[in-house]
Amino acid sequence: MGQGCGSSKKYLRHAIVTRIIGVTRRRPNVGVTIGVLHVRRSIYIEAAPERVWEEFVSFEKISRWLNRGHDLHSLEPRVGAVADFSVEINGERRHFGGRVLVVDPMRELSLESNWSAPHELPVPTIWTIRLTPVFEGTLVEFFHHGFERLGKDAADALEGYEGGWDIKHLKALRSIVEH
Repeated sequence: MGQGCGSSKKYLRHAIVTRIIGVTRRRPNVGVTIGVLHVRRSIYIEAAPERVWEEFVSFEKISRWLNRGHDLHSLEPRVGAVADFSVEINGERRHFGGRVLVVDPMRELSLESNWSAPHELPVPTIWTIRLTPVFEGTLVEFFHHGFERLGKDAADALEGYEGGWDIKHLKALRSIVEH
């Protein structure tokens, strides 16, 4: 990893880790390709992917860490299931979500994300959460992607979501898994 970085685990907790270690965005046998226009957030969890994935196996477990900043109404980790979220914007409750596209245990969960009428986009964007074994733990990456499918509105949509996503969901997941 380079001299002066300290232990690998400690180094992985550093805010810029994923830029430095260069984890690839496409792996063999992964269901969804991440496009060039995407928001990416990540965190290192000191547990094997098998343990991290335990928090993806049911609505109850997923909602313990993903239900932050928006309300999670339904999300079953099953291809074809429908995810339903809502958030309050300017005093109005707005729903969003879509079909679950990929469930690859211990590796990936991907789902569509689109606003409900009358705020819907012409096509949904996609959320992908990937688990990658790193050292004795797991790099958990969250991607919000598919913006290139929005045509001329892609840049504005990407900018808006880039400013909105943080890592509170991933920190909650880490807290649950590591404690």
